[in-house]
Amino acid sequence: MALQLFFHPFSSYSQKALIALYENATPFEPQVVGGADPSVAQRWAQLWPMKKFPVLTDGERTVIEASCIVEYLDLYYAGPARLIPADPKAALEVRMLDRFFDNYISTPQQKIVYDALRPQDDRDPFGVTQARETLDTAYAWLERRMAGREWAVDDRFSLADCAAAPFLFYADWTHAIGEHHPNVLAYRRRLLARPSVARAVDEARPFRRYFPLRAPDRD
Repeated sequence: MALQLFFHPFSSYSQKALIALYENATPFEPQVVGGADPSVAQRWAQLWPMKKFPVLTDGERTVIEASCIVEYLDLYYAGPARLIPADPKAALEVRMLDRFFDNYISTPQQKIVYDALRPQDDRDPFGVTQARETLDTAYAWLERRMAGREWAVDDRFSLADCAAAPFLFYADWTHAIGEHHPNVLAYRRRLLARPSVARAVDEARPFRRYFPLRAPDRD
């Protein structure tokens, strides 16, 4: 039975898993939640009652969480692009950067977006200010980190870059990275030029009108 990925194209965490699949041209059956087939959403909810994207199935096995899906693919469906280094020390650094992008780029970015979706009376301006401050701190740390680097860890595209690509993509829409972080901006441009990332971005274009802060035309 083929791999199946339950996802939505506009979801950043879905894109994280899609980038890993596209990097190695791994065959899978896309199961788009909210698409033309309503049974997909029903099966997704049965597989993972938390109703979070993405979910991977491999026969009777179900894998949740984008980072774990990428690791699963690297373990069971390894291709030319190894997304987890064989060296355990490098692998630890990749996982560390993966957590950085999840916790300090994606989480505050999503806080701002979700707040914009709330009714005006239910919004949390203090929480949004904190999220923007977190992003500023994260951008500054990443600016120093990316000095002289092509990818997040060593010179190879990895799980950390699968995380960085969609999270920096949407973060710059939400809270601009700014010209005072040239290393971060250059890294974001390299990520968006990567064929696997560009494909995920292009597949999500029809949904940009739903972005509550207005998607810019520059990407």
